[in-house]
Amino acid sequence: MRAKLSYTASAVALVFYFVLVGDRGILLIADGRPVTVAFGVAVLVLPLIGAWFLWRTTQFARAAGRLSRELEAEGGLPVDELVRTPSGRIDRDSADAVFAKRRAETEAAPEDWRTWFRLAVAYFDARDTPRARKAMQRAIALHDGERAAARDGTA
Repeated sequence: MRAKLSYTASAVALVFYFVLVGDRGILLIADGRPVTVAFGVAVLVLPLIGAWFLWRTTQFARAAGRLSRELEAEGGLPVDELVRTPSGRIDRDSADAVFAKRRAETEAAPEDWRTWFRLAVAYFDARDTPRARKAMQRAIALHDGERAAARDGTA
């Protein structure tokens, strides 16, 4: 719940920023001088890119949450078997061991979105966020492909 609140607060702040920057861009364009028009157009591009990025990130988070809820309902969420330091940080050797286990599961069943989801969690625990995101994107794609096949009757 705390993560949702943080994400929502950040998203609201970003949207507010996009509106402010967009307003300044429009004012620069309205000035009419070639230099200010060029700056205004450049300033308007930034909120558009930011809004696109925010949209894609929100869609990704919603899809990952949907998979998490479905896997939880199946009883298939990964069990936290990580060793932690007294401060609560994940022990690196423990994360590596769990990662090796999850990678082997994924190699054994590469078309199962569940194994990719668990691999994404293992990557995240091992502090490899870029690979965690790619593994989660693969899980989402496989899951959505299964749903589409089931809907079309081709599964």
